[in-house]
Amino acid sequence: MRYSRIFGKTTKSAQADAESANAQFLTQGGFVDQEMAGVYTWLPLGLSVLRKVEQIVREEMNALGALEIFMPSLQPKEYWEKTNRWMGVDILFKLKSQTEKDYALGCTHEEVVTPLVQKFIQSYKEVPLAVYQINTKFRDELRAKSGVLRGREFRMKDMYSFHTSQEDLNEFYYRALQAYVKVFSRCGINVKVVQASGGIFTSNVSHEFQSITPAGEDTLIACESCTFGQNAEIATVKENDVCPECGGKLVKTKGIEVGNIFDLGTKYTDAFEFSVNTAEGSSKRLLMGCYGIGTSRLVGAIVETFHDDKGIIWPESVAPYRVQLVVLAGKDEKIMQEAERLYTEIQKAGIEVLFDDRNESAGKKFADADLIGLPLRIVISGRTLEKQSVEWKRRSETESQLVPLNELMAKLVA
Repeated sequence: MRYSRIFGKTTKSAQADAESANAQFLTQGGFVDQEMAGVYTWLPLGLSVLRKVEQIVREEMNALGALEIFMPSLQPKEYWEKTNRWMGVDILFKLKSQTEKDYALGCTHEEVVTPLVQKFIQSYKEVPLAVYQINTKFRDELRAKSGVLRGREFRMKDMYSFHTSQEDLNEFYYRALQAYVKVFSRCGINVKVVQASGGIFTSNVSHEFQSITPAGEDTLIACESCTFGQNAEIATVKENDVCPECGGKLVKTKGIEVGNIFDLGTKYTDAFEFSVNTAEGSSKRLLMGCYGIGTSRLVGAIVETFHDDKGIIWPESVAPYRVQLVVLAGKDEKIMQEAERLYTEIQKAGIEVLFDDRNESAGKKFADADLIGLPLRIVISGRTLEKQSVEWKRRSETESQLVPLNELMAKLVA
Protein backbone atom coordinates (compact mmCIF):
# COMPACT_ATOMS: atom_id res chain seq x y z
CA MET A 1 0.00 0.00 0.00
CA ARG A 2 1.21 3.48 -0.90
CA TYR A 3 0.92 5.85 2.02
CA SER A 4 0.01 8.67 -0.37
CA ARG A 5 -3.16 6.75 -1.28
CA ILE A 6 -4.23 5.55 2.15
CA PHE A 7 -7.41 6.89 3.74
CA GLY A 8 -6.73 8.36 7.18
CA LYS A 9 -3.48 10.19 7.84
CA THR A 10 -1.39 11.04 10.86
CA THR A 11 -2.17 14.18 12.82
CA LYS A 12 -0.38 16.12 15.55
CA SER A 13 -3.56 16.58 17.58
CA ALA A 14 -5.34 13.90 19.59
CA GLN A 15 -8.99 13.84 20.60
CA ALA A 16 -9.86 16.26 23.37
CA ASP A 17 -10.41 13.56 26.01
CA ALA A 18 -7.42 11.39 25.05
CA GLU A 19 -6.23 10.60 28.56
CA SER A 20 -4.97 7.13 27.56
CA ALA A 21 -2.16 6.06 25.24
CA ASN A 22 -4.48 4.12 22.94
CA ALA A 23 -6.86 7.07 22.56
CA GLN A 24 -3.95 9.34 21.70
CA PHE A 25 -1.92 7.15 19.37
CA LEU A 26 -4.75 5.35 17.56
CA THR A 27 -6.26 8.72 16.72
CA GLN A 28 -3.01 10.51 15.87
CA GLY A 29 -1.74 7.53 13.87
CA GLY A 30 -4.82 7.44 11.65
CA PHE A 31 -6.10 4.08 12.93
CA VAL A 32 -9.48 5.28 14.23
CA ASP A 33 -11.61 8.38 14.15
CA GLN A 34 -13.86 9.31 17.05
CA GLU A 35 -17.47 9.85 16.02
CA MET A 36 -18.58 10.69 19.57
CA ALA A 37 -17.71 9.57 23.08
CA GLY A 38 -17.27 5.78 23.05
CA VAL A 39 -17.95 5.40 19.32
CA TYR A 40 -15.23 5.09 16.67
CA THR A 41 -14.82 4.61 12.94
CA TRP A 42 -12.08 2.09 12.23
CA LEU A 43 -9.94 3.46 9.40
CA PRO A 44 -7.96 1.17 7.06
CA LEU A 45 -4.87 0.89 9.30
CA GLY A 46 -6.94 0.25 12.40
CA LEU A 47 -9.31 -2.13 10.64
CA SER A 48 -6.34 -4.18 9.48
CA VAL A 49 -5.17 -4.58 13.09
CA LEU A 50 -8.68 -5.41 14.28
CA ARG A 51 -9.12 -8.04 11.58
CA LYS A 52 -5.80 -9.68 12.45
CA VAL A 53 -6.74 -9.83 16.12
CA GLU A 54 -10.13 -11.30 15.23
CA GLN A 55 -8.57 -13.85 12.89
CA ILE A 56 -6.30 -15.08 15.69
CA VAL A 57 -9.36 -15.39 17.93
CA ARG A 58 -11.28 -17.20 15.16
CA GLU A 59 -8.49 -19.71 14.59
CA GLU A 60 -8.25 -20.62 18.28
CA MET A 61 -12.03 -20.93 18.68
CA ASN A 62 -12.19 -23.16 15.60
CA ALA A 63 -9.39 -25.29 17.08
CA LEU A 64 -11.65 -25.86 20.11
CA GLY A 65 -14.29 -27.28 17.80
CA ALA A 66 -16.61 -24.29 18.17
CA LEU A 67 -18.81 -23.32 15.22
CA GLU A 68 -19.04 -19.71 14.05
CA ILE A 69 -22.44 -18.08 13.67
CA PHE A 70 -23.63 -14.47 13.43
CA MET A 71 -26.52 -13.31 15.59
CA PRO A 72 -28.62 -10.13 15.36
CA SER A 73 -27.92 -7.17 17.58
CA LEU A 74 -31.62 -6.19 17.63
CA GLN A 75 -33.24 -8.45 20.23
CA PRO A 76 -36.89 -8.83 21.34
CA LYS A 77 -37.86 -7.51 24.74
CA GLU A 78 -39.69 -10.78 25.49
CA TYR A 79 -36.44 -12.76 25.67
CA TRP A 80 -34.95 -10.31 28.18
CA GLU A 81 -38.11 -10.48 30.25
CA LYS A 82 -37.83 -14.28 30.35
CA THR A 83 -34.43 -13.97 32.00
CA ASN A 84 -35.55 -11.10 34.28
CA ARG A 85 -32.88 -8.84 32.84
CA TRP A 86 -34.97 -6.26 30.95
CA MET A 87 -35.01 -4.07 34.06
CA GLY A 88 -31.94 -5.58 35.70
CA VAL A 89 -29.15 -4.58 33.30
CA ASP A 90 -28.42 -0.85 33.56
CA ILE A 91 -26.14 -0.76 30.50
CA LEU A 92 -28.79 -2.14 28.15
CA PHE A 93 -29.80 0.12 25.27
CA LYS A 94 -33.59 -0.06 24.83
CA LEU A 95 -35.32 0.96 21.63
CA LYS A 96 -38.97 1.52 20.83
CA SER A 97 -40.14 0.90 17.28
CA GLN A 98 -42.71 3.01 15.48
CA THR A 99 -44.89 -0.10 15.86
CA GLU A 100 -44.63 0.44 19.64
CA LYS A 101 -42.66 -2.78 20.11
CA ASP A 102 -39.65 -2.66 22.44
CA TYR A 103 -36.24 -4.05 21.54
CA ALA A 104 -32.85 -4.41 23.17
CA LEU A 105 -29.65 -3.47 21.37
CA GLY A 106 -27.47 -6.41 22.31
CA CYS A 107 -24.76 -5.95 24.91
CA THR A 108 -24.56 -9.74 25.18
CA HIS A 109 -26.32 -12.66 23.48
CA GLU A 110 -27.46 -15.23 26.04
CA GLU A 111 -31.04 -14.17 25.36
CA VAL A 112 -30.61 -14.94 21.65
CA VAL A 113 -28.32 -17.98 21.60
CA THR A 114 -30.30 -20.03 24.14
CA PRO A 115 -33.61 -20.11 22.24
CA LEU A 116 -31.64 -20.40 18.98
CA VAL A 117 -29.88 -23.59 20.06
CA GLN A 118 -33.13 -24.85 21.61
CA LYS A 119 -34.70 -24.87 18.12
CA PHE A 120 -32.15 -27.36 16.81
CA ILE A 121 -31.03 -29.50 19.76
CA GLN A 122 -33.37 -32.08 21.29
CA SER A 123 -31.17 -35.04 22.30
CA TYR A 124 -28.18 -35.62 24.56
CA LYS A 125 -26.47 -37.09 21.48
CA GLU A 126 -26.28 -33.61 19.94
CA VAL A 127 -24.22 -32.07 22.75
CA PRO A 128 -21.70 -30.89 23.78
CA LEU A 129 -22.01 -27.98 21.40
CA ALA A 130 -20.16 -24.65 21.26
CA VAL A 131 -21.06 -21.75 18.99
CA TYR A 132 -19.43 -18.33 18.76
CA GLN A 133 -19.66 -15.07 16.91
CA ILE A 134 -17.57 -11.96 16.36
CA ASN A 135 -19.99 -9.08 16.38
CA THR A 136 -20.59 -5.45 17.32
CA LYS A 137 -22.02 -4.89 20.81
CA PHE A 138 -23.64 -1.89 22.46
CA ARG A 139 -23.49 -0.80 26.09
CA ASP A 140 -25.01 2.33 27.55
CA GLU A 141 -21.94 3.29 29.56
CA LEU A 142 -22.42 6.32 31.79
CA ARG A 143 -18.88 7.44 31.01
CA ALA A 144 -17.18 6.02 27.95
CA LYS A 145 -13.44 6.54 28.45
CA SER A 146 -9.93 5.35 27.70
CA GLY A 147 -10.26 5.26 23.94
CA VAL A 148 -11.35 1.88 22.59
CA LEU A 149 -10.97 0.27 26.03
CA ARG A 150 -14.43 1.32 27.23
CA GLY A 151 -16.86 2.19 24.49
CA ARG A 152 -20.58 2.34 23.88
CA GLU A 153 -20.15 0.49 20.58
CA PHE A 154 -17.42 -2.13 20.37
CA ARG A 155 -16.40 -5.45 18.89
CA MET A 156 -16.55 -8.72 20.79
CA LYS A 157 -16.14 -12.45 20.33
CA ASP A 158 -18.67 -14.29 22.46
CA MET A 159 -18.91 -18.07 22.62
CA TYR A 160 -21.54 -20.23 24.32
CA SER A 161 -21.23 -23.92 25.14
CA PHE A 162 -23.96 -26.42 26.05
CA HIS A 163 -23.46 -29.58 28.14
CA THR A 164 -25.39 -32.38 29.82
CA SER A 165 -23.00 -32.75 32.78
CA GLN A 166 -20.87 -30.56 35.01
CA GLU A 167 -17.86 -32.74 34.23
CA ASP A 168 -18.26 -32.11 30.52
CA LEU A 169 -18.70 -28.36 31.06
CA ASN A 170 -15.62 -28.26 33.30
CA GLU A 171 -13.52 -30.07 30.69
CA PHE A 172 -14.51 -27.63 27.93
CA TYR A 173 -14.24 -24.63 30.24
CA TYR A 174 -10.60 -25.32 31.03
CA ARG A 175 -9.76 -26.08 27.41
CA ALA A 176 -11.30 -22.70 26.54
CA LEU A 177 -9.23 -21.09 29.30
CA GLN A 178 -6.03 -22.43 27.75
CA ALA A 179 -7.18 -21.35 24.28
CA TYR A 180 -7.66 -17.82 25.63
CA VAL A 181 -4.13 -17.76 27.01
CA LYS A 182 -2.91 -18.82 23.55
CA VAL A 183 -4.94 -16.09 21.83
CA PHE A 184 -3.41 -13.38 23.98
CA SER A 185 0.08 -14.82 23.65
CA ARG A 186 -0.25 -14.79 19.84
CA CYS A 187 -1.28 -11.12 20.08
CA GLY A 188 1.89 -10.39 22.07
CA ILE A 189 0.03 -9.92 25.36
CA ASN A 190 1.19 -11.22 28.73
CA VAL A 191 -1.99 -12.20 30.59
CA LYS A 192 -2.77 -13.33 34.09
CA VAL A 193 -5.77 -15.58 34.73
CA VAL A 194 -7.75 -14.16 37.64
CA GLN A 195 -10.68 -15.87 39.34
CA ALA A 196 -13.46 -13.30 39.37
CA SER A 197 -17.03 -12.55 40.35
CA GLY A 198 -19.74 -12.93 37.74
CA GLY A 199 -20.94 -9.32 37.56
CA ILE A 200 -24.27 -9.22 35.72
CA PHE A 201 -23.93 -12.94 35.03
CA THR A 202 -24.92 -15.64 37.49
CA SER A 203 -22.03 -18.08 37.51
CA ASN A 204 -20.55 -20.80 39.61
CA VAL A 205 -17.00 -20.21 38.38
CA SER A 206 -15.60 -17.30 36.38
CA HIS A 207 -12.19 -16.05 35.33
CA GLU A 208 -10.85 -12.77 33.97
CA PHE A 209 -7.86 -12.44 31.67
CA GLN A 210 -5.80 -9.40 32.63
CA SER A 211 -3.23 -7.87 30.31
CA ILE A 212 -0.29 -6.70 32.40
CA THR A 213 0.54 -3.03 31.79
CA PRO A 214 1.30 -0.02 34.01
CA ALA A 215 -1.71 1.68 32.40
CA GLY A 216 -4.07 -0.97 33.77
CA GLU A 217 -7.32 -0.15 35.56
CA ASP A 218 -7.14 -3.07 38.01
CA THR A 219 -4.55 -3.82 40.70
CA LEU A 220 -3.43 -7.45 40.79
CA ILE A 221 -1.27 -9.75 42.85
CA ALA A 222 0.31 -11.84 40.11
CA CYS A 223 3.09 -14.32 39.51
CA GLU A 224 6.24 -13.19 37.72
CA SER A 225 6.63 -16.62 36.10
CA CYS A 226 3.20 -18.08 35.23
CA THR A 227 -0.36 -16.92 34.49
CA PHE A 228 -1.60 -16.98 38.11
CA GLY A 229 -3.15 -13.78 39.41
CA GLN A 230 -5.73 -12.44 41.83
CA ASN A 231 -7.50 -9.10 42.07
CA ALA A 232 -5.86 -7.23 44.94
CA GLU A 233 -9.30 -6.36 46.44
CA ILE A 234 -10.22 -10.06 47.01
CA ALA A 235 -6.76 -11.62 47.07
CA THR A 236 -6.00 -14.58 49.34
CA VAL A 237 -2.28 -14.03 48.70
CA LYS A 238 -0.09 -10.98 49.10
CA GLU A 239 2.89 -9.34 47.46
CA ASN A 240 6.18 -11.30 47.80
CA ASP A 241 4.34 -14.55 48.64
CA VAL A 242 5.21 -17.74 46.79
CA CYS A 243 2.94 -18.50 43.81
CA PRO A 244 0.60 -21.36 44.74
CA GLU A 245 0.78 -22.74 41.19
CA CYS A 246 4.46 -22.63 40.20
CA GLY A 247 6.44 -21.45 43.23
CA GLY A 248 7.42 -18.17 41.60
CA LYS A 249 7.37 -14.76 43.23
CA LEU A 250 4.12 -12.81 43.55
CA VAL A 251 4.24 -9.08 42.79
CA LYS A 252 1.75 -6.22 42.76
CA THR A 253 1.00 -5.03 39.24
CA LYS A 254 -1.65 -3.42 37.05
CA GLY A 255 -3.85 -5.04 34.44
CA ILE A 256 -6.53 -4.40 31.82
CA GLU A 257 -9.29 -6.96 31.51
CA VAL A 258 -9.32 -8.27 27.92
CA GLY A 259 -11.49 -11.36 28.30
CA ASN A 260 -13.64 -13.36 30.69
CA ILE A 261 -15.25 -16.77 30.92
CA PHE A 262 -18.24 -17.93 33.00
CA ASP A 263 -19.88 -21.15 34.11
CA LEU A 264 -23.52 -20.09 33.71
CA GLY A 265 -25.06 -23.24 35.12
CA THR A 266 -28.74 -23.54 34.14
CA LYS A 267 -29.68 -19.86 34.55
CA TYR A 268 -30.61 -19.36 30.89
CA THR A 269 -31.78 -22.88 30.06
CA ASP A 270 -34.10 -22.66 33.07
CA ALA A 271 -35.48 -19.35 31.81
CA PHE A 272 -36.25 -20.84 28.38
CA GLU A 273 -37.13 -24.30 29.74
CA PHE A 274 -34.45 -25.85 27.55
CA SER A 275 -34.01 -29.54 28.23
CA VAL A 276 -32.89 -32.50 26.12
CA ASN A 277 -33.83 -36.16 26.10
CA THR A 278 -31.42 -38.42 27.99
CA ALA A 279 -30.30 -41.98 27.28
CA GLU A 280 -32.67 -43.16 30.02
CA GLY A 281 -35.65 -41.55 28.33
CA SER A 282 -36.03 -38.65 30.78
CA SER A 283 -35.29 -34.99 30.17
CA LYS A 284 -32.45 -32.90 31.55
CA ARG A 285 -31.69 -29.19 31.68
CA LEU A 286 -28.54 -28.26 29.76
CA LEU A 287 -25.66 -26.46 31.44
CA MET A 288 -24.05 -23.46 29.71
CA GLY A 289 -20.70 -21.73 29.61
CA CYS A 290 -20.01 -18.22 28.25
CA TYR A 291 -16.66 -17.02 26.92
CA GLY A 292 -15.97 -13.41 25.87
CA ILE A 293 -13.07 -11.49 24.34
CA GLY A 294 -13.41 -7.79 23.60
CA THR A 295 -11.55 -7.70 20.29
CA SER A 296 -11.57 -3.92 19.86
CA ARG A 297 -10.68 -3.57 23.55
CA LEU A 298 -7.79 -5.97 22.95
CA VAL A 299 -6.42 -3.64 20.25
CA GLY A 300 -6.44 -0.84 22.83
CA ALA A 301 -4.73 -3.04 25.41
CA ILE A 302 -2.00 -3.90 22.92
CA VAL A 303 -1.32 -0.19 22.38
CA GLU A 304 -1.31 0.48 26.13
CA THR A 305 1.28 -2.28 26.51
CA PHE A 306 3.45 -1.57 23.46
CA HIS A 307 4.23 2.10 22.99
CA ASP A 308 6.79 4.77 23.84
CA ASP A 309 6.63 8.56 23.79
CA LYS A 310 6.85 8.56 19.97
CA GLY A 311 3.99 6.19 19.20
CA ILE A 312 2.90 2.57 18.92
CA ILE A 313 5.19 -0.47 18.76
CA TRP A 314 3.00 -3.17 17.13
CA PRO A 315 3.74 -6.87 17.71
CA GLU A 316 4.36 -8.40 14.29
CA SER A 317 1.37 -10.75 14.55
CA VAL A 318 -1.18 -7.91 14.56
CA ALA A 319 0.65 -5.04 12.82
CA PRO A 320 -1.29 -3.63 9.85
CA TYR A 321 1.86 -4.04 7.74
CA ARG A 322 5.14 -5.73 8.58
CA VAL A 323 7.38 -3.18 6.82
CA GLN A 324 7.35 0.57 6.39
CA LEU A 325 9.43 1.44 3.32
CA VAL A 326 10.54 5.07 3.46
CA VAL A 327 12.04 6.77 0.43
CA LEU A 328 14.02 10.01 0.76
CA ALA A 329 14.41 10.98 -2.87
CA GLY A 330 13.85 14.70 -3.11
CA LYS A 331 13.88 15.34 -6.86
CA ASP A 332 16.23 12.44 -7.62
CA GLU A 333 14.36 10.14 -10.01
CA LYS A 334 17.03 7.42 -9.72
CA ILE A 335 16.37 7.02 -5.99
CA MET A 336 12.60 6.91 -6.54
CA GLN A 337 12.99 4.31 -9.28
CA GLU A 338 15.05 2.12 -6.96
CA ALA A 339 12.45 2.53 -4.22
CA GLU A 340 9.69 1.55 -6.63
CA ARG A 341 11.66 -1.53 -7.67
CA LEU A 342 12.19 -2.50 -4.07
CA TYR A 343 8.52 -1.92 -3.21
CA THR A 344 7.46 -4.25 -6.03
CA GLU A 345 9.98 -6.90 -5.01
CA ILE A 346 8.84 -6.88 -1.36
CA GLN A 347 5.21 -7.21 -2.43
CA LYS A 348 6.00 -10.12 -4.76
CA ALA A 349 7.61 -11.90 -1.81
CA GLY A 350 4.24 -11.78 -0.06
CA ILE A 351 5.41 -9.34 2.61
CA GLU A 352 2.96 -6.67 3.74
CA VAL A 353 4.55 -3.28 3.13
CA LEU A 354 3.46 0.34 3.56
CA PHE A 355 5.40 2.48 1.08
CA ASP A 356 5.85 6.07 2.24
CA ASP A 357 6.10 7.64 -1.21
CA ARG A 358 5.00 11.11 -0.10
CA ASN A 359 6.86 14.29 -0.95
CA GLU A 360 7.59 15.07 2.71
CA SER A 361 10.71 15.84 4.77
CA ALA A 362 12.78 13.08 6.35
CA GLY A 363 11.79 14.33 9.79
CA LYS A 364 8.06 14.09 8.99
CA LYS A 365 8.40 10.61 7.52
CA PHE A 366 10.45 9.30 10.43
CA ALA A 367 8.07 10.79 13.00
CA ASP A 368 5.09 9.24 11.22
CA ALA A 369 6.85 5.87 11.01
CA ASP A 370 7.45 5.94 14.77
CA LEU A 371 3.85 6.98 15.43
CA ILE A 372 2.35 4.27 13.22
CA GLY A 373 4.71 1.75 14.75
CA LEU A 374 5.19 -0.96 12.13
CA PRO A 375 7.70 -3.62 13.24
CA LEU A 376 10.37 -2.77 10.65
CA ARG A 377 11.42 0.45 8.93
CA ILE A 378 13.51 0.32 5.75
CA VAL A 379 14.90 3.60 4.43
CA ILE A 380 16.30 4.11 0.96
CA SER A 381 18.03 7.41 0.19
CA GLY A 382 20.93 8.92 -1.69
CA ARG A 383 23.19 8.21 1.28
CA THR A 384 22.25 4.53 1.46
CA LEU A 385 22.43 4.02 -2.31
CA GLU A 386 25.99 5.33 -2.36
CA LYS A 387 26.79 2.22 -0.33
CA GLN A 388 24.36 0.00 -2.28
CA SER A 389 22.44 -0.47 0.95
CA VAL A 390 19.27 0.40 2.83
CA GLU A 391 18.85 1.43 6.44
CA TRP A 392 17.19 -1.30 8.52
CA LYS A 393 15.61 -0.43 11.87
CA ARG A 394 13.21 -2.35 14.08
CA ARG A 395 10.63 -0.17 15.84
CA SER A 396 11.36 -1.91 19.14
CA GLU A 397 15.08 -1.08 18.92
CA THR A 398 17.01 2.18 19.09
CA GLU A 399 19.84 1.38 16.68
CA SER A 400 19.68 1.00 12.92
CA GLN A 401 22.02 -0.83 10.57
CA LEU A 402 22.91 -0.79 6.89
CA VAL A 403 21.91 -3.87 4.94
CA PRO A 404 23.29 -4.44 1.42
CA LEU A 405 20.59 -4.29 -1.23
CA ASN A 406 21.57 -7.70 -2.55
CA GLU A 407 21.01 -9.23 0.89
CA LEU A 408 17.80 -7.45 1.81
CA MET A 409 15.22 -9.89 0.47
CA ALA A 410 16.96 -12.89 2.03
CA LYS A 411 16.98 -11.07 5.37
CA LEU A 412 13.29 -10.16 5.04
CA VAL A 413 12.14 -13.71 4.34
CA ALA A 414 14.46 -15.38 6.86
